[in-house]
Amino acid sequence: MSHLTATVLGDVALVVLVSWLFGGLARRLGQPTVIGQILAGIALGPTLLGRLPGDPSGHLFPTEARPFLSVLSQIAVVLFMFVAGYEIDFRTFRAGRTAVSVAVAGLLVPMALVLGAVALGGGLFSAVDPAHADQRSFAMFMAVAVSITALPVLAAIVRERGAAGTPAGTVAIAAAGFMDVAAWLVLAAVLSDSGKATRWSWPVALALLAAFTVFVLGVVRPGLRWWLERPATLLSNPVPIALAFALGSAWVTESLGLHAVFGGFLAGLAMPRRDGAPNADVLRPMEQTSGMLLPLFFVTTGLSVDIATLGADGFGLLGLILLVAIAGKAAPAYGVARLRGLDTQQSALVAVMVNTRGLTELIVLDVGRSAGLIGQELYAVLVLMALVTTFMTGPLLQLIGRRKEAWPSASRKGRLDHSGSSSSHSARSTQTAGIGSEEAGEKKA
Repeated sequence: MSHLTATVLGDVALVVLVSWLFGGLARRLGQPTVIGQILAGIALGPTLLGRLPGDPSGHLFPTEARPFLSVLSQIAVVLFMFVAGYEIDFRTFRAGRTAVSVAVAGLLVPMALVLGAVALGGGLFSAVDPAHADQRSFAMFMAVAVSITALPVLAAIVRERGAAGTPAGTVAIAAAGFMDVAAWLVLAAVLSDSGKATRWSWPVALALLAAFTVFVLGVVRPGLRWWLERPATLLSNPVPIALAFALGSAWVTESLGLHAVFGGFLAGLAMPRRDGAPNADVLRPMEQTSGMLLPLFFVTTGLSVDIATLGADGFGLLGLILLVAIAGKAAPAYGVARLRGLDTQQSALVAVMVNTRGLTELIVLDVGRSAGLIGQELYAVLVLMALVTTFMTGPLLQLIGRRKEAWPSASRKGRLDHSGSSSSHSARSTQTAGIGSEEAGEKKA
């Protein structure tokens, strides 16, 4: 046991160091740190390190140590999902019909396209994942996988580019919030319907999830608000309360067979806010805690991905999925934004921003893989899709935003953190301030 403990501690130290180095390199290249950390995880796995003589990856991350790393990574993911839910600013949902229209189009169009691709081009999917491609839950999971938008990474990009408060930034953030909530609801239904992740039938599982959601929103949330608004005492520190709430909610949803991430996200949505905005005293330590552990999630992802084993079918399917994922989001988002009165440049910026997937996509893929909805080769293909669609966001925004009026001049440049979920309340306030101008633009148009 002492040898196993030493191995896990050494693995954690190695992962933190390598992820820090790769993340720093990604920042120097103008990319989110998450890109570098994902690449670090892949490099430490069978794709690169495992190809060296003697299989160093297998020796560094032995089979008996991986369950412990996996548990730590799942705690990080739960805390990240709590932050993602807590950071959703419901005031931005008043961003008008433009954001709602972009969200509906950016969610339904790629879903419809990939469902059509599975139906018409099923041979290619079957060649890559023959064990799952003929199942109904497979097609629905693919619909969620190509339609997700990474709200935390997108929020960081908006801050980095000085786009908070612009029509494009306001619409993209609000639309991403709508899409994320809707996509997680669809994924919960897919898991329930598959029968692989829960011991109950899908109507019973969804009913239990609905009952738990009502309990959290109707009982736990008001109780927490009352407790946190009491005069300050030793027991009113909100951080341990938030941590226990996130992990306890994750325990319930995991027990229901619907994965712990749903509980973390629900807890973040339900956590009481101050004047509609997240409490920095809660947000910052939760971000920092998840940030320290998230590199372990990237490594557990990388240990499950071997890009070198992808054949012609795998890369052919990657091309098809990239076409569906990119065109299915960018084209309708651009078209709807234009119809709602935004100019061509702002509409193009919206289209590029909502196509960002990042860490949120990897979490969705991990849920599907662990639930047995997809196989290892298709998992590798979808991880590459997440990397490409996230990597392309920065350069495209730079290209579109070359005209001086595209972005307001920013007095300072922020950094893209590991998850894109740093707490910038000034950015949130300017997003809210930009809502009125965006709605006015709609009426004027």
